[in-house]
Order: sequence, then structure tokens, then C-alpha cells
Amino acid sequence: MRSSEFEALLDVSARVGADPALVQGAGGNTSIKEGGILWIKASGLWLMQARQRDVMVPVALEPLLDALERDDPSTEKAQDFVIADRNPLGLRPSIETTVHALMPQKVVIHVHCVETIATAVQANAEVLAASKLADIPHVFVPYARPGLPLAKAIADRIGEDTSVLILGNHGLAVAGETVAEAQALLAEVSQRLALPVRAAARADLAALSRLSLDSAYMLPADERIHDAATDLASCMMAAGGSLYPDHVIFLGKGSVIAAPQDTALSIEKRFVADRVALPPAILFPGKGVLVARDITAGAQAMARCLSDVLSRIPEGTRVRYLTDAENAELLGWDAEKYRQALNRAGQALQ
Repeated sequence: MRSSEFEALLDVSARVGADPALVQGAGGNTSIKEGGILWIKASGLWLMQARQRDVMVPVALEPLLDALERDDPSTEKAQDFVIADRNPLGLRPSIETTVHALMPQKVVIHVHCVETIATAVQANAEVLAASKLADIPHVFVPYARPGLPLAKAIADRIGEDTSVLILGNHGLAVAGETVAEAQALLAEVSQRLALPVRAAARADLAALSRLSLDSAYMLPADERIHDAATDLASCMMAAGGSLYPDHVIFLGKGSVIAAPQDTALSIEKRFVADRVALPPAILFPGKGVLVARDITAGAQAMARCLSDVLSRIPEGTRVRYLTDAENAELLGWDAEKYRQALNRAGQALQ
């Protein structure tokens, strides 16, 4: 029988997961520690479905923490610590299970809050966060790949009273002894980190329709996706590269920016000739965005996230992009390949 706090966490998970300002697609995760078990959202599933299907995986907490202290590589996926007889669906724990395990509080909520990401990708992110969260026990953790590298970076910085993690080029984690406490902290930190949103011009739908002729591309269902291209300051930032892990996993490395003479078909032909997978989205500066006709729900959510994040980064700000090595590390990681496979198969939507 589930506790009232467990039920409350499922309610909050569903609400948070349905808010694109906090969670996009299968990103983000929540957890609760009860009776020596860390219950955490499964990898590749959507938080917004927390009331529609089983999304939580039971992990043996103390053995996982002991293994982390030994730098045991098995903690990378945390799969070896799943309590199998309480996991009938065979779900995999989140790739960020170790983050939740390291925070001593009972409840942890990890989100890819667009307000936080817009701060966390800036070169002076640590200073900005400190100025806005001075009275909240928090730490800034410079970018490290999710999994064991991130866990080690957190372990080196976290204190006994730390209740907020600002994860460089990644997102936000908050923790509390109750679900209500963690939820209130999430709202407070998100509000404090909020940045003005730059207005974007309307997309040129007629031009985009012409540019999509005879191609594998179409107009996106979400009009806000266009903002990354119609706002030229955002488009210039997008051209610089990848800003956070889920962009890389669901949209690929960086963004494809069309040249003035390009059409969707001409870009498609170049990718086919190079034997490279077609990009899920193409940005046409000043006009808008075209997305692949077979774009997944996860990729479409991340295309919207790109617009939301970029529009909050002040024009002229020095931004810290993921390096080529960091991009390659994400794309070659088995745990992320699993999430990509679920995304392609549509299993995360069931």
C-alpha cells in the first residue's frame, strides 16, 4: 500500500510533467525515499503520465550509496540496485538516480526548468544564481555528464543543508522532507530565476510552406517553436551549438541553420548524400522552423524548449556551449541510447 506522501508525489509529478516550462517530453524526474527504498521515475517515461501508468522504479538506497562511495561503475546506470520483485514491468531507473540518492532529503524533484537553464548556460551562471538564491542553501554544479560524473561533481560540493542544485548546462533539482516542501521550493526558485522573455516576430508561414515543398519537412504543430528562428538574437545563439543534454539526445548536436539560398529539400539532399540522419528541425532565420514529418513527440517538445530557453537569455550574453567531446559523450552513452530508442519507438507516449 502506498503512503499518502507517495500519492502526493505522483500528483505533483503529473502536474510538473505537464508544464513545458519545467519538463519537456521524457525529461525530468522525481523521487521519494521510504523504508530504505528510493522510488524514482523510470528512464524514458513521461512524468506527466504518473497517474496513468506505473512510472516509478524501486532502488535499494543504502547499497547504491555504498557503491557510490567506492566509485563503483555499476552506479552509472543504477540498474543493478533495482529491487526486481517490486518492479514487475522491468523498468530502468532514471539516468539521474544517483543525483536523487545523494540528496539526503526524503523528496527530490529534478526538472529542466527553462528559467533555470537560461541562467545555467551563461558563462557567469554561478554568480547569477548566488545573487538570486543567497538565502537558500544551494550549490552550483558546473556541467558534468548525467550519471556517475554528475554524481561525483555533486558529492564534492553538496552540504548537509543543501536543498537546491543548479546544474550547469542542465537544470534544477530541489529537495524537501515533504512533497509540499519540495514543491514550494521548486516554485520559489523558478520564480527567482525568471528572466524577461524577448518577443519574437511571427513566422512567415507562406514562405515556410514554399521552403518545405517536395521535402520530408512540414510546419510544426506548436507555433512557439518558430521563435528560435524568427528572433534573430535567439537564432544566432542556436547557431553556436548545443546548450544542454536533452537537446543533444532528441534533436542532435547543435541546430541546423538554413543559408539564404537553402530549401528544406536542398538540406535534405545534402544529409542524404553524406549518409547522415536527417535533422528533426531546420531553422530558417527570420522566417521560422520546419520539422521532420516523422518528428517524435519528444523531439518536438525539445524544439519548443529551445525557443523558450533562448528567448530568456539576454542578447549579447556570453554563453557556455557543450564541447564537441561532451556532445560525443552523450551520443555514445548506452543509457542515452536507451532513451533514444524509447523515443523513436513511441514507448514513452504509451
